[in-house]
Amino acid sequence: MSEKKKILIRIGSLRHGGAEKVLVNFLKNLPEDKYEVDLLINLYTGMYIKEVPSWVNLFYLLKGEMITTNKPHEIPVKAFRVLYQKMFLKFPSLLYKFILKNKRYDIEIAAIHGMYKELLSSPQKDSKKIIWIQNDIFNLKEYTPDIIKQFFKFDKILVISNKLKEEMQKLAKNEKEKQAVIKIYNPIDKEDTLQKANMEINDFPFSKALPTFITVGTVYPQKGYDRLLNVHKKLINEGLNHQIIIIGDGYDFENIQAQLNQLGLQETVKMLGFRSNPYPYVKQSDFYIMSSRHEGFPTIIAEALILNKPIVSTDVSGIRDLLQDGKLGIINSNSEEGIYEGMKKILSHKELAGQYEKEIENTDLPFVLQKSVARLQEIIDEV
Repeated sequence: MSEKKKILIRIGSLRHGGAEKVLVNFLKNLPEDKYEVDLLINLYTGMYIKEVPSWVNLFYLLKGEMITTNKPHEIPVKAFRVLYQKMFLKFPSLLYKFILKNKRYDIEIAAIHGMYKELLSSPQKDSKKIIWIQNDIFNLKEYTPDIIKQFFKFDKILVISNKLKEEMQKLAKNEKEKQAVIKIYNPIDKEDTLQKANMEINDFPFSKALPTFITVGTVYPQKGYDRLLNVHKKLINEGLNHQIIIIGDGYDFENIQAQLNQLGLQETVKMLGFRSNPYPYVKQSDFYIMSSRHEGFPTIIAEALILNKPIVSTDVSGIRDLLQDGKLGIINSNSEEGIYEGMKKILSHKELAGQYEKEIENTDLPFVLQKSVARLQEIIDEV
């Protein structure tokens, strides 16, 4: 039997995020007899750690909870973590010697775009390098064209939407760099999503009398919940009654809660905070609403499609691929006005929801686990 390919995969942590979930889904479905995988995480924390298959070797730089606020007593811990990680970035040979025990790798993978420096500084110059871009980096201020061009030092650049592929290829210097950019669908475990959605919940916050929109995601400005609340208020004032559930936590939580109170929306909007299993709430809602300013590949939209939910979304990266250019849901312009038009449309035309549900039901969804994992393996084997 041929020797197993030795792979190192790097990611920041395994807390609740789309990229983290995708990575764990991928690992759970890789054949263990074909690859030897080392997973190195900067911070050993997160709900997905327990889902990493036992045959994957798990390494970490630091242990502890993620710090998402700036409370005075947390600042020294934060500072130490940053310096500790920077040391390994400056002296990567220490990392490979002391943490990874001098192991040689055939392939090194950055499972998230933020790890590009770590991978490019690897002392193992002959290993093949792959970067997996899970976000719309062209919408992130810190990613200038000059920084993004560094990604072409990788042998393969995996992107999760046609939009990202086109943007990356525009920056390519030659045909070889263009060919390095590969679009791949994030693997979504359909069975797992359906199973989790069937679990009992006792705290669904509304009666089913009114149409209910749900949205799930970390409460950051990029998610556009501020816009969503303004639109909700406007529609209510126009007599289009409905309810909204927001699931997620994050540093913007208090601001959004304050806005909600200021607009007097306590009866029609509920912020439930983080839920490790949001799917029963999605299943019991009528529509999924995405108000994001930017996304990479909105995994939750793929899962909402698996649960057959009509979707209203801003025009962010990945959404045209997922909603098949509007065939499977409403894509509105990425603005407050756009969100307003999308929500108004689905609330005013009662027959639309049923039409979308039928379309979703009759579509062979391309991001289903087996297809994506097979494609990823092909890329790893060819590199």
